[in-house]
Amino acid sequence: MLSQSTAFQRYFIELAYNGSEFHGWQIQPGVPTVQESINHALTCLTGEVVNIVGCGRTDTGVHASHFVAHFDLTTPCSDTDKLCLKLGRFFRGSIRIDRIVKVLPDCHARFSATSRTYHYLIGRGRQPFLAPFCWEHSPELDLLVMNQMAELIIGQHDFTSFSKLHTDTKTNICEVYEAGWKDEGKFLVFRIRADRFLRNMVRALVGTMVEGGKGHLNSQEMIQIMEAKNRSAAGMSAPAQGLFLTRVDYPPESFLVNPTVPFPELIRKA
Repeated sequence: MLSQSTAFQRYFIELAYNGSEFHGWQIQPGVPTVQESINHALTCLTGEVVNIVGCGRTDTGVHASHFVAHFDLTTPCSDTDKLCLKLGRFFRGSIRIDRIVKVLPDCHARFSATSRTYHYLIGRGRQPFLAPFCWEHSPELDLLVMNQMAELIIGQHDFTSFSKLHTDTKTNICEVYEAGWKDEGKFLVFRIRADRFLRNMVRALVGTMVEGGKGHLNSQEMIQIMEAKNRSAAGMSAPAQGLFLTRVDYPPESFLVNPTVPFPELIRKA
């Protein structure tokens, strides 16, 4: 039941999507987006005009193996598992609906998140079956140099040099909790977790570190790039298709229910 002071029930929805078929998360006129697709499906199912709010916005071609959004209903849903199942039937393989749970009315998919994690995949050579999900890169890269550069971005820094220009953010300061590269055989995988991310930040960081891996930059030059606070000082942005949002975390007290499996369920690996 809703309290007299609350005119709606808020829900979190956990999902995943293949970004290849969409022009990003956020609604744009005349092109398919994830947000528009889910809005339409939820409106059809609930009979209410639903405007879903995402934990962030991914660009065209970027994927999410774990994404969280919220929506409100004036008539509470009596069976969220059933709603989740019906919602999933609206989509082909491009979107997967994992779970819908009740949350407190002031819990916000974007602003209540405590951290987000991204993975970036670089494929060694040709990857005929996984090309839409990685950056194919033939020359070998120096992982030691790339990890030295990644270590420098851990902590609280101004990431203006790695941000898309002319955004509406109030600050370009982010706190990075972890960042590093791993050799996974056919892939080099970059993992980064932070309190927030700027637009294009991960792709710009990856592109710059790859320049280091090719021997064109070193860790001292990485420091200079960060201090410059100038996008033109950094490297080119890595291609969108290698980037995955893989985890979004929230305070446990945000939820009205106590799921048998914590939310999110597991550390997602791209």
